[in-house]
Amino acid sequence: MIDTLPSLLTEHRQEVYLLFRRFRSLNQPFLTRSDLIYEFHRFSETEEGKGLKNTGIEDLIRATQEAVVHGPSFFLAVRTRVATWRYIQVHSEDLMCREISVPEFLHSKERLVVADAQEAPWVLEVDLSPFERGFPKLTEPRSIGQGVTFLNRHLSATIFSQEDGGRDRLLDFLRVHQVRGQQLMLNGEIQNLAGLRQALREALQYLDNNGDDGGWEAHGPKLRQMGFAPGWGKTTQRIRDTMSLLTDVLEAPSPDTLAEFLAQLPMIFSIAILSPHGFFGQSGVLGKPDTGGQVVYILDQVRALEREMRQSIQDQGLDVEPQIVVLSRLIPESEGTTCNQPLEPIMGTQNARILRVPFRTAEGDVIPHWISRFEIWPYLEDYAIEAEGALKAELGGKPDFILGNYSDGNLVASLMAGRLGVTQ
Repeated sequence: MIDTLPSLLTEHRQEVYLLFRRFRSLNQPFLTRSDLIYEFHRFSETEEGKGLKNTGIEDLIRATQEAVVHGPSFFLAVRTRVATWRYIQVHSEDLMCREISVPEFLHSKERLVVADAQEAPWVLEVDLSPFERGFPKLTEPRSIGQGVTFLNRHLSATIFSQEDGGRDRLLDFLRVHQVRGQQLMLNGEIQNLAGLRQALREALQYLDNNGDDGGWEAHGPKLRQMGFAPGWGKTTQRIRDTMSLLTDVLEAPSPDTLAEFLAQLPMIFSIAILSPHGFFGQSGVLGKPDTGGQVVYILDQVRALEREMRQSIQDQGLDVEPQIVVLSRLIPESEGTTCNQPLEPIMGTQNARILRVPFRTAEGDVIPHWISRFEIWPYLEDYAIEAEGALKAELGGKPDFILGNYSDGNLVASLMAGRLGVTQ
């Protein structure tokens, strides 16, 4: 379709010229797929446009996801097949076309909001390539939805591909893993891989020969002597299963075994959830501007997360209280809601709470009133810094995991995660 476009433009020159003139008459610098299809359908019902029905031009318009208009030039983003996009520029007067790069297409969009984008001293570039630029990419449509499986396979192959390099990194992690000052997994007695393998053999033999199902409470003293620390499980069977999985990983690693072992480990004890826009509260907020389903969704999410985290931590044999903090905006002029309270416990949970931090002017004064979600962007970077300090003070340290909601919440989450070195 893209490759045959020059000949299609020549074959249907008059009709295509009139079609693009129709698009330009809309006076919309940005056209969505629905705009393009709707106008094409209307045009193809006219005497001038009926010749484009069931042609390659119709296929092109239906495959175009968006179009940017600059004067006589149209910049088109075309989804040629699943997971494959190509970009073209078409001059609507002389009907010349050329394929363009992704940066060229993005630059055409930037010019819609920055008139002198060509002269801008800097360009925001977000590099979304995972881990390293050489990371393999999924290209087949049947791979859609299989990203985690693919990632596990690639990482397990990478981690354990060079003799004991990956195993050493896994040992280092187990030796330093802790929560709130409590050492987990290994207590320092085990210094190397040989020692870890030997300790696992002894521990599994000890557990197999001991019929007591007292779990870590009963076997902890003996396992500590062997070099282990809490975190392997609450019950004897759970401890045995986790140690067996690690033995399998060290012996013959596979993506499934590695994923199953990592799922057994105590990892997440505190979570921060970012939702800075609107009136975020538990009563009297629904129906207010920028406030709706995300409040209900996040509060339900928090309750479910706390239950899941508490059960997981208990299964791992730990006496640690999970913590979830929802970071939102403090609004002094709260209009009868609780959004003027810096801290508010979340009903239906044992320890989750809403932590509110205000927006400030450039001079540092608190902005007392609500601001539309379309106008909060200039405040978010400073908000991220102040919210980070408030979060660390509330949790007594940094969270293990950060979740963002909507584009504004994810911007703050990204800034915060980058500064703290925490997974977003």
